[in-house]
Amino acid sequence: MQKLQLTDYIVFFVYFIIVSSYGYWIYTRKKRSEVDSKDFFLAEGSLTWWAIGASLIASNISAEQFIGMSGSGFAMGLAIASYEWMAAVTLIVVAVFFLPIYLKNKIYTMPQFLAQRYSPLVATIMAVFWLLVYIFVNLTSILYLGALAVETITGLSFTTCVLGLAIFAVFITLGGMKVIGFTDVIQVVVLVLGGLATTYLALGLVAKELSGGDIWQALGYVHDNATDHFHMILNKGQMMIPDGKGGTRDAYQDLPGLAVLIGAMWIANLNYWGCNQYITQRALGADLKTARAGLLFASGLKIIMPIIVVLPGIAAFVLYKNGFFQTEMVDPTTQALKSDRAYPVLLNLLPAGLKGLSFAALTAAVVASLAGKANSISTIFTLDIYKKFFKKDASERHMVNVGKIAIIGAMLIAIVMSPQLKRFDQAFQFIQEFTGLISPGVVAIFILGMFWKRANGTAALVAAIATLPLGIWLNELYPAIPFLHRMGIVFLILVALMIVISLITHGKKERAIEVSADMFHVNKSFAVGALLAIGIISTLYIVYW
Repeated sequence: MQKLQLTDYIVFFVYFIIVSSYGYWIYTRKKRSEVDSKDFFLAEGSLTWWAIGASLIASNISAEQFIGMSGSGFAMGLAIASYEWMAAVTLIVVAVFFLPIYLKNKIYTMPQFLAQRYSPLVATIMAVFWLLVYIFVNLTSILYLGALAVETITGLSFTTCVLGLAIFAVFITLGGMKVIGFTDVIQVVVLVLGGLATTYLALGLVAKELSGGDIWQALGYVHDNATDHFHMILNKGQMMIPDGKGGTRDAYQDLPGLAVLIGAMWIANLNYWGCNQYITQRALGADLKTARAGLLFASGLKIIMPIIVVLPGIAAFVLYKNGFFQTEMVDPTTQALKSDRAYPVLLNLLPAGLKGLSFAALTAAVVASLAGKANSISTIFTLDIYKKFFKKDASERHMVNVGKIAIIGAMLIAIVMSPQLKRFDQAFQFIQEFTGLISPGVVAIFILGMFWKRANGTAALVAAIATLPLGIWLNELYPAIPFLHRMGIVFLILVALMIVISLITHGKKERAIEVSADMFHVNKSFAVGALLAIGIISTLYIVYW
């Protein structure tokens, strides 16, 4: 296969120089003022609605989506887009119901909410859980998938790609949230343009080699030749997909029917978009109107994401089925079909220059996500672990320095751990299943904490401790049950457990946060935008049911 050419490297380095220079300019402007930990971790009062929305998407759309979700698109088709389209609805729910509570109660980290609502012990336990998941699952998987793609495209060694991405991300992250937020605006523009270019050219390749005609005819050809890949709701036994080991498995295990609409997909999304430091951190430094507008903007961007991260995978499937890159899609060691190779292999078929733009888009997605995740790890470690247990009187400058050390430390761990993920076929599903072990507990604790005054610290403590072993136990006992169903079962058990314990121990360590009905009122422009987004998503589900 043809690797990057001089034109591609020029395009990529132009992107690199623009992002780095802009980030450095913002950093030097910020340094003129007094060192402030809230500015470093939250960019308090600095981010506009469009910067918040762009940063949310740039941090969310990473190698997980470009590589992992395109790989799942190759394997099971449009059904995997549920993670994007249901996320768009979830962002609106979070903007209406979660953000007002966080901002009114001056919440800066998720463990802080738990300490204020329940107890410091609950906050500490969950802070440790989050740090472990963020470092060993999220940060590691983003770095692994990004390096896998760069290795395939450039021909550089996997280790070189890991180190290059990590260093670039650290450079951005050490500037703090303000640098991350505003450079993410550039990142998301490159991401969308490059992603759309990849989709356009993938369909162009289908038109040239298979269907003839223009892009729309190619899209029709892809639809007609992969009809099983254009269903949003999967039934049991409807689609068998590669298992990464040379065999197949039922796609229903990953996306079990109506669970994506009325089941545990909501738990996964509410955990990610509403109870996740990595995401909510972008909005916690703004006022409510600005934060809501940012989340609505992000919701709109999520609607178009499947065009960028799923459709190329489906096009790659049609090309593969017709004899293209048969060797490249196979793991040379195991000789098994590897779905996650679809996107990087597809990039190598693009013409010079445009390949560089798509490569820049992929790199932008990876670096933005690495930076955002590392900053969140740093925030939780510094504010909820270090300041609380090691140096309560730490100065602003000292906390910022500790945060920078935490960033470097987390990235070093990810560099060491990332090669271990080579044994997984669809890394996107790996991420969902591992984070799904703690999602039920997090959502149960947060929702009851926000909307049921009688929930207390004892109940939250039990739920926090029980969520991981309960999820593992169900996974071992009932491996045939789809993981989303297991997540839902764990959630219901934990909610019931919290209600019973709260009623039994009512009055013990109850802590109030300010919640009132008027906090959930929205302005007309937000309401119109939200209804439009929900209407579009509803139509998509009806058409591709």
